[in-house]
Amino acid sequence: MADPGFKLDRKGGAEVLREMVADQINELAKHIAAQAGPDAEVETYATDRAAASVRVPADQQAKDGVLTRAAAAAGLEFRPKK
Repeated sequence: MADPGFKLDRKGGAEVLREMVADQINELAKHIAAQAGPDAEVETYATDRAAASVRVPADQQAKDGVLTRAAAAAGLEFRPKK
């Protein structure tokens, strides 16, 4: 049985987790962008969680897969959309 004196604060917990991982997510995005090349751009933002996006010129991704390779080198997995 749960302790009746304890109440889980989901909103507060989510805020703590969002703030705890934001720096790590941003650093990972910057690392991927650096590996993808000088034309890569990073945008950091937050919704209900910390997030970041990395953009590269479409021709570089289409020809050489620079973003896919950089992300894979950082340990991220990719699956094609169905």
